[in-house]
Amino acid sequence: MIRGRKKRYRIWIASAALVALIVIVAAVLWSCEQDWGKVTSPKRWFMDEHSYDAEINAAAKRHGLDPALVRSLVFQESSFKAHKRGSKGEIGLMQVLPSGAAAEWARIKKRRRPSASELFGVELNLEIGCWYLARSMKRWKEYRHGTELALAEYNAGPSQARKWAPKDKNGEVIPLIKIASTKKYVTEIMNRYRSYSKRRQPEQKK
Repeated sequence: MIRGRKKRYRIWIASAALVALIVIVAAVLWSCEQDWGKVTSPKRWFMDEHSYDAEINAAAKRHGLDPALVRSLVFQESSFKAHKRGSKGEIGLMQVLPSGAAAEWARIKKRRRPSASELFGVELNLEIGCWYLARSMKRWKEYRHGTELALAEYNAGPSQARKWAPKDKNGEVIPLIKIASTKKYVTEIMNRYRSYSKRRQPEQKK
């Protein structure tokens, strides 16, 4: 009789623990969905470097950018997590700032300024991020290491990038970057860009 009671007690404890675990997991997932905006299915939480190939290729092509460069920047900014929100309010794949690049894009394009929730959309986020990057690339196109200056501008802004532009347009850029986090940012993107370029996808070669 006593053994039967102990067995039922153990079963009850195990059942209660399982229910508690389910409740905790559900609460965590609900919290993540509230914080991340457009998280609608678990497959969006774990992305790899080819998760948005089609969208990245299309946005890069529209703005005359190398998809391998855009993919390298997206990796650095968000690790391909479209739901990511930065500590300063940056949003989405390319960590677009609503009051920064998004506002500037809307002003120049004479469009309505996108809301924060809209910026979680993959296509719009890539459109604004690629537009901003392409404009920076054009600004520094006469420099041998103009890509590095454009990435520095993407990370730290145009005023900082101007400070780091070498007097000799063939000169090195990365050694002139004075902000350690930006120097690391540019270096890592360029390393990944070279890696992606060596093994670019067949559709990118066409």
